[in-house]
Amino acid sequence: MTHHSRPHAHPRARALALAAGAAALAVTLTACGSAATSGTDHGGAAHGTTTAAAAPTAGTTPTADTATTGAHQGHGVPAVPEPAASSTPTTAAPSAERNGYRLTSDTGTLTAGTPAAYRFAVTAPDGTRLTAYRTEQTERMHFYAVRSDLTGFQHLHPEMAADGTWTAPLAALTPGTWRTYASFVPDSGPGSGSGLVLSRTVTVPGEGADAAAGLPAATGTTTVDGYTVTVEGSPVAGRAGELKVAFARDGAPVTDLQPYLETFAHLTAFRAGDQAFAHLHPETRAEANGTGGPTLTFHAEMPAAGDWRLFLQFRTGGQLHTAGLTLTVA
Repeated sequence: MTHHSRPHAHPRARALALAAGAAALAVTLTACGSAATSGTDHGGAAHGTTTAAAAPTAGTTPTADTATTGAHQGHGVPAVPEPAASSTPTTAAPSAERNGYRLTSDTGTLTAGTPAAYRFAVTAPDGTRLTAYRTEQTERMHFYAVRSDLTGFQHLHPEMAADGTWTAPLAALTPGTWRTYASFVPDSGPGSGSGLVLSRTVTVPGEGADAAAGLPAATGTTTVDGYTVTVEGSPVAGRAGELKVAFARDGAPVTDLQPYLETFAHLTAFRAGDQAFAHLHPETRAEANGTGGPTLTFHAEMPAAGDWRLFLQFRTGGQLHTAGLTLTVA
């Protein structure tokens, strides 16, 4: 193939071409981590699950309470008002409304220590319930429940009824204030194809409801179910970066990670204080019958500085593990 030089290209044309290339690269590097108040394009990595997607025992962190919750109080969805997001938010705090879409639920209180079916819906900009969702990472809806002090975590994949009502099978929650997150991609209407993360709070009364555990100190290593998980990287808020995660057991590298949500691990993060949400994607997808490890690289762009609690989920031997650790973002 013969290449021809272009010695007479106008300097301004060359500058424009370089600028366009830089812009394209910036778009390519844009991360999937996002504040819950902003739209989130989750790209192609998966965070659904291939087996027992809605199992209420989807994993807990070594320091966390078992996530999920108590008695449901009704089957309708519109009640229990939740403050809408400011049109010009000054923080990365989550909200129930974004781009005309609103997360609704008639459940504002749950009973401690009792599993529950938490029902919710998404209202579209035209006021109707959204029923058309795009499959994203093998699931149409990804649902999270996180205690306000980040000591409890659940990641579930609820079922939707024909009327657009979703039901998430929550396991028993400890007393306190919990925040729920619905991560989805509308497949019709305004913003079709663009990911959103909407959030509401739910109260679990009981002894210790007002107590808050201190966030564990930032560390690059944690253990869960006999596995040692090591995270390396120094993310800076608003900048594209990488986190490298290594898996070991009894001092030996782990190479039998099984596919989970079309990747070999799933990583979400929540910021201490305002509970902003970020979803970090592995840079390698998993083959259906393949195995992975001992290291994975995650594309990370955190929306704000501060201390973030990371929840890393991975599967071995058919069992789902959830490791938690704290990461400081500059």
